[in-house]
Amino acid sequence: MWRLLALAVLAAVLAAPRPAMAGDPYAFFDWDVSYVTAAPLGVKQQVIGINGKFPGPVVNVTTNWNVVVNVLNDLDEPLLITWNGIQHRKNCWQDGVLGTNCPIPSGWNWTYEFQVKDQIGSFFYFPSTALQRAAGGFGGIVVNNRDVIAVPFARPDGDITILIGDWYNRNHTDLRKMLDEGKDLGMPDGVLINGKGPYRYNDSLVPAGIDHETIDVHPGRTYRIRVHNVGTSTSLNFRIQGHNMLLVETEGSYTTQQNYTSLDVHVGQSYSFLVTTDQNATSDYYVVASARMVNESLWRRVTGVAVLRYSNSGGAASGPLPDPPQDQFDKTLSMNQARSVRWNLSAGAARPNPQGSFRYSAINVTQAYLLRSEAPAEIGGRRRAALNGLSFSPPETPLRLADAYDVKDAYTLDFPDRPDAAAARPPRIARSIINGTYRGFMEIIFQNNDTRMQSYHMDGYAFFVVGMDYGEWTESSRGTYNKGDSVARSTVQVYPGAWTAVLVSLDNVGFWNVRSENLDSWYLGQEVYVRVVNTEDGANKTEMAVPSNALYCGQLHKYQKEQTPHHKMAAASAAAPAKSTVGSQIVAAALMLVAGALTFAS
Repeated sequence: MWRLLALAVLAAVLAAPRPAMAGDPYAFFDWDVSYVTAAPLGVKQQVIGINGKFPGPVVNVTTNWNVVVNVLNDLDEPLLITWNGIQHRKNCWQDGVLGTNCPIPSGWNWTYEFQVKDQIGSFFYFPSTALQRAAGGFGGIVVNNRDVIAVPFARPDGDITILIGDWYNRNHTDLRKMLDEGKDLGMPDGVLINGKGPYRYNDSLVPAGIDHETIDVHPGRTYRIRVHNVGTSTSLNFRIQGHNMLLVETEGSYTTQQNYTSLDVHVGQSYSFLVTTDQNATSDYYVVASARMVNESLWRRVTGVAVLRYSNSGGAASGPLPDPPQDQFDKTLSMNQARSVRWNLSAGAARPNPQGSFRYSAINVTQAYLLRSEAPAEIGGRRRAALNGLSFSPPETPLRLADAYDVKDAYTLDFPDRPDAAAARPPRIARSIINGTYRGFMEIIFQNNDTRMQSYHMDGYAFFVVGMDYGEWTESSRGTYNKGDSVARSTVQVYPGAWTAVLVSLDNVGFWNVRSENLDSWYLGQEVYVRVVNTEDGANKTEMAVPSNALYCGQLHKYQKEQTPHHKMAAASAAAPAKSTVGSQIVAAALMLVAGALTFAS
């Protein structure tokens, strides 16, 4: 009865006259985030699913749509969902990281509302706190072009999302404990493709009884395949046996179209390829994701293998896997491949004007930060990771909320712009953030002095990847920058003993997370926030107001209204009167969704 009532209320409000809703469409999603049991590598374990599925559903929307995701936290610990690469224009309140949002308590629900404004491309979402991504909770995001905007290739015959990532048979809580005790996570137990273990291509390396992913295709067609590395910390080389992969897009930018037989996809990165099924169908083909920048002889079992199956296939795939890149004695091969990913200057994106109409090389840099990372070290008696000697400690009061409510001493603005500026004092735990200049143009150099591969992400923005090289970055390194067609993206790799430089236009107000996408480094403190405030905006026109459903914690917990926890298991076992309480909450949630949508649209 209460389900019917909730639907009736929602339908009635949506049917009412509302001129503010006449613009961009809305897409509504209801997610129950809970633990489910799975055995992707043959060992039963607790993973994080969405609506009972692992991985979660693909969010398929179109640019400028408004997205409303009602999340019920059915875990036994707090939860936040972040949207990797979605820029949340003027709306960092929906970013889903601890610097901007209070986590959703166990048993509570919270509704994300944001617009994929002027964006297209391939992205993904995941839980951002407490190493939860190592247990799942992730899924793909597809943002399509509007029909009136041309796409720089013929319409594909199908759209396929592939999630790759390293995987541990230990739960994320056990992995957290290891890091808290000062240990390394060690070699993963395998690599998953769409939440499934490897096809049994080798009886000695792959045990029997493991479910693998099969990608069904028809001969003579072209498919757009979107690949996301959602893993913990391992760079992966992706390849499809016997097939070329025509790279066309990465994280919201169309690229120059060039064929690859394989491509390194680093943690947190997304690419999309066009793959034509033009091969002989005498047997299935291997789809492989294997570890990179590691001792491959030790990591042979850490390989993900799926199957590409033509509808007229003559039999199962067999024989050895296609070889990975042969660069054991050439450390520049992968970097040169990364440099080959360029912006398509003749293509439009979410707007009809060409991407290349933004002349980034003609803009004066107003701020420059060199962020140096080194191997984790002991700080204050605990093993921590740092940037420029500062290891970030998540705040009890989110930074943006602290600003809105004038909470004192929530953070400092003394983050050093060079590691040399921090060398005079020992490494420390801090909440120091970067004070970005609104409408300024910032240069960020990531210097990786660790022995491991790293990748870095910036929320709220796409940046131009203008340079990378081995050794220490110097002022003269700017002479090597690509000033013409550097690709714009939100996650970039930084090779061991090397640097990567990016340029970013600070036109999006808010507090934005800059982090290592390697979960262990991030968990140990390798992150910082960039504060971008329009000091002349007295009417708050360049940023959304605090959402009406904001969660409050830390020093602002007194503003939080209580919400009756409604775990699905508790609701299922409750007596009839308790069910009516849950029903009233759902009706209220429906009204809140619509009211929030109206407010957002206006």
